[in-house]
Amino acid sequence: VPAMVYGAGKDNEALLLDHNEIMHNLDIEAFHSAIISLNTTSGPQQVILREVQRHRYRPRVTHVDFQRIKATEKLHIKVPLHFEGADEAPGVKVDEGIFSNLITELDITCLPKDLPEYIAVDVSALGINETIHLSAVQLPEGVEITSTAALEGEDPTIATIAPPRVIEEDEVADAEEDLEGLEGEGAEAGAAPEGEQQAGDADSAKKSED
Repeated sequence: VPAMVYGAGKDNEALLLDHNEIMHNLDIEAFHSAIISLNTTSGPQQVILREVQRHRYRPRVTHVDFQRIKATEKLHIKVPLHFEGADEAPGVKVDEGIFSNLITELDITCLPKDLPEYIAVDVSALGINETIHLSAVQLPEGVEITSTAALEGEDPTIATIAPPRVIEEDEVADAEEDLEGLEGEGAEAGAAPEGEQQAGDADSAKKSED
């Protein structure tokens, strides 16, 4: 797989990667938001994954871009959110609500030494119909949110617990009536051929008498 390494004030460097190895690494969540030690012809380099191009319909990677990092320069990168404690949240455990996360990753800025593998969000105290907003996320030291919503002063919902859908008795009754109607139509349709057969037998008997 052709790849390019750029940044940190150095010349771009082209290299080739093993396809199976890069496919395996791309399945690892941390590979997308961690500092990677990449072996190149000029020696190992500290990089982050920047872009992956894939074939339109085949399960193949066609090109990968990596950006070199400098210890003194801040990174702008996406990191995943890990929602912890959802199964123990009262809204799920007691009220049987449905937990939903509306945002799965955040745009952040930090120095390479402060780059987190992910950002944990504790939802263990969340009740039914309650939500958690972006402003409630506890950021690791040295990390700033640079998502567009945050920069524009918005505070979007990132997770919520909704009530379970209750099927009303009227809906159940209507469904049962529809089912009975279909069964009745099926029975009538099945009886028609039998009647035709009886008529055919009668005609045959009449011809025999003649």
